[in-house]
Amino acid sequence: MDFRAILMGVSFALIWSSAFTSAKIAVVYAPPFAILSVRFLVSGLLAVGIAWALGQRAHLTRKQWIAVVLFGVLQNVMYLGGNFFAAQVIDASLAVIIASLLPLLVAGINGLRGERLGWIAMLGLFAGLAGVVLIMGTRISGGADLGGVLIIVGAVLALTMATLLVQGASSGDNIIMVVGLQMLVGSSVLFPLSLATEVWVVDWQWQLIAAWTYTTLVPGLLATIIWFELVKRIGATRAATFHFLNPFLGVAIASVVLGEALGLRDVIGVMIIMAGIFAVQMARGR
Repeated sequence: MDFRAILMGVSFALIWSSAFTSAKIAVVYAPPFAILSVRFLVSGLLAVGIAWALGQRAHLTRKQWIAVVLFGVLQNVMYLGGNFFAAQVIDASLAVIIASLLPLLVAGINGLRGERLGWIAMLGLFAGLAGVVLIMGTRISGGADLGGVLIIVGAVLALTMATLLVQGASSGDNIIMVVGLQMLVGSSVLFPLSLATEVWVVDWQWQLIAAWTYTTLVPGLLATIIWFELVKRIGATRAATFHFLNPFLGVAIASVVLGEALGLRDVIGVMIIMAGIFAVQMARGR
């Protein structure tokens, strides 16, 4: 793994982890589904425009269109929609810790489907789950909203399904186009959902504008492009090792920007989760 790949991976992990904090800020000033629907509309149109300028076209097979729609609903509506909705009632640090289950869930389900997992990977799975349970138990007993926690868990399960079920949406030379189309799918679902369930009362403070602009352009667009380029450069398994940074980075950013308090059990749990994710990805990489 060369220096450029390491820089890309760390940058992706840092951006991905910061998205939970920016979401927490944004939902203070505007309805979550409304924010996301507009975000996906802008990000999607930008991605499609960039792809078109690069010569990419939306020439997809029927199977690829189904994959685009399915992934757009699972990731952009259920996963991100769930995260933004739950951000109204739970801490950003707790959300990023639960979301860190993703690589562990993917590895575990692949193991049930026949992928051979060594003892190191199995220990990593149990360690990661134990770390999340430790933190969740502490936070819930400390007053964290149980409904919000369950929504985040369901959102992570939706993204796990997307990761496992949706394959072959891109032919390899139209990645940015496919990313843009998935975002537009998310916008087309979230907008009517917002109209049906939310009152569009927006407090136009600079914090909202800054958080929305950041989450639209940086986690929404830049991070996606970095991720696909990283996977192209070093492969999906090796790229996924950078996910082990997410619990630490996400908790650190939420603590610095939002002033969210951290207890000793939170720190211990984060370290256990990081070790578990790292063990699983290293074992699978070998």
